Amino acid sequence: MRRALRLLPLPLSIAICLPAMADDKPVNWGLCPATDVLPVFDDAPKADKAAAATRDQQDTDIEGDQLFGTSTVPQYQGNVALKRGDQFLGTDHLSFDTESGNYIAEGNVRYQDSSIRMVAKRAEGNQEADTHKISDIQYQLVDRRGNGGAESVDLQGAVGQMHRSTYTTCDPSQPVWKLSAPQIEVDNDEGFGTARNAVLRIGKVPVLWAPYFKFPIDDRRQTGLLYPQLGLSGRNGFDYAQPIYFNLAPNYDDTLTPRYMSKRGLMLDNEFRYLYDGGRGTLLTAYLPNDKLRDKDRGRVEFEGYHNINGNWQARANIAWVSDERYTEDFSSKLLGVTASNLQSQVGIYGTGENWTGGLMADYWQLTDYTLTEDSLPYARQPRAFFNWDKPLLPWLEAGVYTEAVRFTHDDNRRKIIDGDGEYLRSGVVDPRFNGSRLDVKPYVSLPFSGPSWYVTPTLAYRYTAYDLEQGLADQVRRQALVDAGIDPTTATPEQLRGNTSPSRSLPVASLDAGMFFDRETTIGGKSFLHTLEPRLFYLRTPYRDQSELPVFDTRDFTFSWGQLFRDSRYTGADRQNDANQLTMALSTRFIDQTTGRERFSGSIGQILYFDDSRVTLPGQQAQVEQGKSAWIADANYAVNDRWTLGATYQWDPKYKREDLASLRARYLMSNDGVVNLTYRYRINAAAPITATKEERTLLEQVDLSFLYPISPRWSLVGRYYYSIEDKKPLEIIGGVQWDSCCLAVRAIARRYVRNREGELNNSFQIEFVLKGLSSIGQNTDRTLRRAILGYYRDDLYLVPPSNTGADRDDYDPNQIP
Repeated sequence: MRRALRLLPLPLSIAICLPAMADDKPVNWGLCPATDVLPVFDDAPKADKAAAATRDQQDTDIEGDQLFGTSTVPQYQGNVALKRGDQFLGTDHLSFDTESGNYIAEGNVRYQDSSIRMVAKRAEGNQEADTHKISDIQYQLVDRRGNGGAESVDLQGAVGQMHRSTYTTCDPSQPVWKLSAPQIEVDNDEGFGTARNAVLRIGKVPVLWAPYFKFPIDDRRQTGLLYPQLGLSGRNGFDYAQPIYFNLAPNYDDTLTPRYMSKRGLMLDNEFRYLYDGGRGTLLTAYLPNDKLRDKDRGRVEFEGYHNINGNWQARANIAWVSDERYTEDFSSKLLGVTASNLQSQVGIYGTGENWTGGLMADYWQLTDYTLTEDSLPYARQPRAFFNWDKPLLPWLEAGVYTEAVRFTHDDNRRKIIDGDGEYLRSGVVDPRFNGSRLDVKPYVSLPFSGPSWYVTPTLAYRYTAYDLEQGLADQVRRQALVDAGIDPTTATPEQLRGNTSPSRSLPVASLDAGMFFDRETTIGGKSFLHTLEPRLFYLRTPYRDQSELPVFDTRDFTFSWGQLFRDSRYTGADRQNDANQLTMALSTRFIDQTTGRERFSGSIGQILYFDDSRVTLPGQQAQVEQGKSAWIADANYAVNDRWTLGATYQWDPKYKREDLASLRARYLMSNDGVVNLTYRYRINAAAPITATKEERTLLEQVDLSFLYPISPRWSLVGRYYYSIEDKKPLEIIGGVQWDSCCLAVRAIARRYVRNREGELNNSFQIEFVLKGLSSIGQNTDRTLRRAILGYYRDDLYLVPPSNTGADRDDYDPNQIP
């Protein structure tokens, strides 16, 4: 019986060992020729990845125009084709010795499977010894545009050597960049390759030489160097980071990154990751001994992880710590990092079921603003237990309950002074802070009646809140209550000054939410639209309760917005429940294109009518919500066409005849993937006195222009001008240029942005070479541009904002804790 010929038994990872360095970052191949470097072989089977998984269990079929020779040494001549699963080997002549295992394939040798196509001049070897030699190779990857060649490949079982190999993703007629190595050794069992004297050339200029490096050739991770990152800024000087990856085990690894900053010194960043069946976690650390700009040791620690206890319960932890109050400002390149005033650490156990959620957690806050004291930090919840349940009992009856029990604690507040150099120093004087506990329970019943074009939902809730306070805190609350009542505490009696350590509040909360939907078909400009009209009424009734004896742990006013029109409280926490006798009237309308289903226009307007004065306020607030009308809230969005989109949000207070908020938005999408964004924002400071001038009550007034403007298919300009009219200074300015080709992209941007709370500006320059299908060299300009220019990636306009704009070594944002 003739022995079956195995088809190239060693996987051809030997031919893709250089492109194995390629990353998974999506790239634009739009400038590349549409044709393949190596066209699909007409006589080859379809490249089916499903067939690739079972190729080892399939027989090899051999075809040819002529068959001659002997039974032990058959020879095939003319259009020889060997097929097994997704594999195909074609040649002009094939001879095979069934006894010794020797074979020779000569003339127009062609190989193809689901991952690679290859042509060679000659292939020979021994099936029994599993040794093979392939000469004069050209190859192309199927999943990537990578292609290249080699003088020869020698295979000995799982080990092979590739001689004078090249790799590029460019068209062979225009090799903008090419990676080459005179010798590469590959071990398929271990999953890595070793290149010697590898050279990366851009054009004809060698830009990178590596005498020796190891790299993975499959999905298995290997210990070694990752690509470095380079930067230059006025704050850190020359900035070079060299990540070193350690593959410690299949389920955990470590990346150590020495980072040299010429103005600060040597910093060590480290990332440790682990993964197991029930959870995962990441530990980030950084240490900078003797920062030359601050003359002290600095560092940070972050941990994020979870563990699945069972199908309903999960333990989670998010822990963050920095060495000093200037750390986030010094090592952040985002405005959010500069303005962040605290870090939150949180651990807990959380559960969820069909009709319930619950948990037990604790958190802690660290100050990261050197201009403030701990008095500005929120209370820590140590611990907090909560349980929420809601369930439809009948088609027209729903019931639920919200419960929370919290122990609030606060560290001592250490005062600060400003020395002669303008530095903020601890004075050594401690202002004591007192603690307390709170229980909040809110059961409710709701009757959701609805029809095809209407709904009416009455809801009745009962809220009970009780406290257990330390005497010092109770006395502070009482003292503030006397001040708010217009009584001088210095003239009060001891009984009047003694606070209640067990205050409580209980009251009903009733609401009625009703709405209708009207629609009609109409024609505008020859186009058919569905026009909707959606009126909505929301009535809220809550009786007044004196809450001056209740402390304020985690409660503040909601920012007045569209959502506030339909809430049953204007406060974020349980320490205050406002009294209310009010009616919200709102109207929305939409125009929907009947042909495409796209919403061309949407508009909403609403206002609250206050039938009585609302007397509940926060401590220190004298103003109450008076009988009358709230500000008008209006919002509109108009898709002029497929390219122009306009939007506006506006709040007008008829009582004071002033605008409280204004936001104008415009976006233009170019046909060549360009985009222009223009935004104007204005908001008043609601806490400013009524007699304040417009300048005094303005909280922010900003204009933001950003763009990606393609000059040609290869060249484009990028930029952002983010300016604070209130402060009369820019917040961020970006200007840059991009050059793109089939296989190489270059981005260079100059950036000027606010770097500290004094408003001082920092200058930086970033350049990045993107070798498509391989990796990038330089700083991650893509992250900066994607954050600054909405629509830099067109898909970002239609998807959730990208996660990769979160924190990392260069963009540290300690408040981004899931």
